Amino acid sequence: MKTAEHSIAQIIVYPLIQRLEQPTQTSWGRYEAVSILVVEVRTTSGVSGFGEALARFAPHGYGALVADALAPRILGHDALAIGALWALMRRALSGRAGGMLIEAIAAIDIALWDIAGKVAGMPLWRLLGGEGRREVPVYAASVNWADDDAADAAVADFLDRGFDRIKVKIGGPAEAAIRRITRVRERAGDAVTLYADANWAFQPDAAARVGRALADHGYAWFEEPLRPEDEGGYAKLRAACAVPLAAGESNYTLDQARGQIEARVLSHVQPNITRAGGLSETRRIAEHARAHDVAYAPHVGMSGILCELASLHLAAAQANTSVMECACAPSRFKDALADIAPGYRRARDGMLAVPDRPGLGAEIDRAALATLHA
Repeated sequence: MKTAEHSIAQIIVYPLIQRLEQPTQTSWGRYEAVSILVVEVRTTSGVSGFGEALARFAPHGYGALVADALAPRILGHDALAIGALWALMRRALSGRAGGMLIEAIAAIDIALWDIAGKVAGMPLWRLLGGEGRREVPVYAASVNWADDDAADAAVADFLDRGFDRIKVKIGGPAEAAIRRITRVRERAGDAVTLYADANWAFQPDAAARVGRALADHGYAWFEEPLRPEDEGGYAKLRAACAVPLAAGESNYTLDQARGQIEARVLSHVQPNITRAGGLSETRRIAEHARAHDVAYAPHVGMSGILCELASLHLAAAQANTSVMECACAPSRFKDALADIAPGYRRARDGMLAVPDRPGLGAEIDRAALATLHA
């Protein structure tokens, strides 16, 4: 194999874990601690890039997958041949694409794009071409599925911070969700754009009742009302209520997102770049959505600063970007890992500026990596 100028010399894994300062409560459960995997790709030219895998639990397992199954396949290859490297990594495991494999690939893919931007001397939003936005609209996430007093306080806090778009977590039973939908609209007022996220909380009939309440109260979308496998249920729900549907954070590849995009069941598709194969595969999903007049709305959730930055660059480049999630709970994965402040601290008037430095636009704090090591 001929050595390229920017050959991959080393891949280093950093399994990270933290206890959350403010636990997150959704219909799925209560999160008091979360993990991610950070990957560093070093080249023979001395250029390094960083990426992130969702790896919400068991980060050492993801690290082992990268070290044992993915790194040996791409060491010595040209770091700028990102498409070819993605295909090589995909062949590390047979069977349908998904799960840990695609999340692990995501970390390396993001790191390779970071390298490409640094080699070109360009921020990724410019390297990607596209719309060239300098800032992206964001919504505050999230009003937790907790008691009414906590929900009221969260709404007031987001409004005080200048957010005019807010996501609200809801759960079952349907009557409780409808009460929360009504209460938050009353507290926020009619001028604020509200989104509801159910985290798969409902069966189809209950989801239809909740969806009608969301439409009555002017919510902008109903996110993940049903389990992701129930594509038939999503199609029926689309016909049963007027509120737009949003989903996609559970998808790993374009193949898994294709059906709902092409049928226009979803109004907004929401891949998470650290789950959906990195920037390369997420871009394919976003472009396919664009071809079918479906909006792209990046999901970030409890991920880290690298997920946020990669999502922000792609959102700035995509013509069909509608709005991006801005997770507002304190997190050392966002607050401590890099020399750029997280989005919830940088957002102004509901807009988030895109970094101008080459690559992802951040330098990683290696001391923080050591402190957060699982």
